[in-house]
Amino acid sequence: MNGATTLERIESFLPERSVRIDDVAESLGLRRAEVGVFRKIYGLDRLRFDPGTGLFDLVLPAARQALKALPEGRRIAYVIYAHTMQTLTPPHIDAAQVIREDLGLPDAEAFALTQQACVSSLGAIDLAGELLRAEAPEGAYALMVTGERAYSPKVQLIPNSAIMADAAAACLVTLDGPGDRVRSHVTRTLGEFAAGLDMTKEQTQGFGRVYGTVLGEVIHRAVREAGLRFDEIDLVIPHNVNLVSWRQTIKDMGADPARFFLDNVAHYSHTYASDVFVNYTTLRERERLVDGRHYVLVSVGLGATFGAMVITHRRRSA
Repeated sequence: MNGATTLERIESFLPERSVRIDDVAESLGLRRAEVGVFRKIYGLDRLRFDPGTGLFDLVLPAARQALKALPEGRRIAYVIYAHTMQTLTPPHIDAAQVIREDLGLPDAEAFALTQQACVSSLGAIDLAGELLRAEAPEGAYALMVTGERAYSPKVQLIPNSAIMADAAAACLVTLDGPGDRVRSHVTRTLGEFAAGLDMTKEQTQGFGRVYGTVLGEVIHRAVREAGLRFDEIDLVIPHNVNLVSWRQTIKDMGADPARFFLDNVAHYSHTYASDVFVNYTTLRERERLVDGRHYVLVSVGLGATFGAMVITHRRRSA
């Protein structure tokens, strides 16, 4: 089966509890000066963080909302849970299976995708399209879900880079639907930085030196593979890791900073694989997504994978 991958509905969910980064500094072992660096240099200020929220309480609301757009009589063939951390539940609990059952989708094939860390959500959309083309019945859908909790200081702090926060998202995917059309998907993995949080100081510095250049190259390649020029892109919808890395990337690209949506960095911080969808829904609520215009969803995962997906927005009624 042929057909373009289309995003029929994107939803996000954020816990109501909002805290300042100062409020989590002690648990993360951050000194006052380090908090100042995160705020003044990296651009972080607040984040959604609720230790009382369970994993599935976080994940399910956005998924249920996205499923409301499923046309009557159509079925979900795949539930793909894209997350960053490999371990989120005790070994006897398969999170993807729990999500499928709680959503009332017993006939769907459910599995998780984690290999590209925070880029796994974009990879999951690409995979959903491939599976729908390869083996699903005509008219079938896939549901991609994200969401994971910053459940311990070790997974909440990326030193000198980001403070992780709570959020979730969901995307309803099909082929040749009326929703946003996926025009390209590009990833690049630099295996020399596979150690992630366990990189040496020298490796971390090396990653920082190439970060902006490689990310810019991946964005430009995705735009080219979409058959477009970068000046035809309305906005880049990025992850929220921090402002300083985006400023360096924008400088390396020689791009206009106004074309990168960075408003949410200060409000929500980095939310693992959910960032781009939280930012997408923020833009939709502000009516900044324009019918027929092109956008780039961008994220980077420790390990280190750079990913970009070009979409053409098609307005639909809520």
